[in-house]
Amino acid sequence: MHTRPLPIAAFALAALLPLPLLGLGAVQGGTLLWAAFLYMGVLTILLDQLVPLVPGNSQGEEFPAADALLVALGVSALCLLPLTIRAIAGPSTLTAAERIITFLAAGFWLGQVAHPAAHELIHRPTRPLFRLGAAVYCALLFGQHASAHRFVHHRAVATRDDPNTARRGESFYRFARRAWIGSFREGARAETALRARAARSGPHPYATYLAASAAALALATLIAGFPGLLVWIGLALHAQSQILLSDYVQHYGLTRLPLPDGRPEPVGPAHSWNTAHWFTSALMLNAPRHSDHHVHPARPFPALRLPDEAPRLPWPLPVACMMALFPRLWRRRMAPHLARIGETRPRDTAA
Repeated sequence: MHTRPLPIAAFALAALLPLPLLGLGAVQGGTLLWAAFLYMGVLTILLDQLVPLVPGNSQGEEFPAADALLVALGVSALCLLPLTIRAIAGPSTLTAAERIITFLAAGFWLGQVAHPAAHELIHRPTRPLFRLGAAVYCALLFGQHASAHRFVHHRAVATRDDPNTARRGESFYRFARRAWIGSFREGARAETALRARAARSGPHPYATYLAASAAALALATLIAGFPGLLVWIGLALHAQSQILLSDYVQHYGLTRLPLPDGRPEPVGPAHSWNTAHWFTSALMLNAPRHSDHHVHPARPFPALRLPDEAPRLPWPLPVACMMALFPRLWRRRMAPHLARIGETRPRDTAA
């Protein structure tokens, strides 16, 4: 089995290749559009299963091309949305079936590629990169993620205080409602508290998120009227569901032990599920290496590692997310994996 780490070119090829297929397909329809859909919905899973490759751990920390790829993906996401709206709801020549395929393929790319790129951008230390990541989330009507992910999820992950940690036995559908509302509320509280401590002036970040999302919806209306507005909202919900599915799968049932003083133990490799499948790791910018990201949030995505002690799932992340849509199947398939991580860790059942 080949265990060399993936080069940055592999991330670029996997993440960028669907874009010309989507862009040209949205204009012309036909084969290219179906190729984009099959790439995002079928090929990724097949390649993970057919090619027995688990990338090794990168030894370096410097990846100067990584940020350039993130910028390219972030800008592409902001351009893809209006193009897709025009193709689906505007005066395009696409058939009804092609419009549906465009919606599905673009939504998959936004949820599985644009989201990991925006996620990396909001963790970058420079303001322009952070703002680009936040802009992508605002375009997806999910701007609060730029605050809640950093100030709530990373601090409280694997505890009851984190809305985005799924409890053992909790269905995705119950989790999704709790996570969306809870992260919006707790992210706003965290930002308000931070502003009070730092005596910051200027608009509240949430006001910026809401204004940017409103501008995105206004653009959708300008492009294709009320149908364009509905399609933009639908695409945003499509992408948001994938973001929430990733959170659900990657922390399902994992809990940080309490210390003698009542605080939770430090975040470690045991508090995230990981997958080692090579192609979805390239496509999703190493997002499946989730434990290392939580332990080292500032580590660039090509340098993320797979710690030996981190719990791993046997399925590619998109496959695990599909299974999570069927609660009974998910609980049955996850039971032996939860049991394997050790009986010494506490059980955290759904309320």
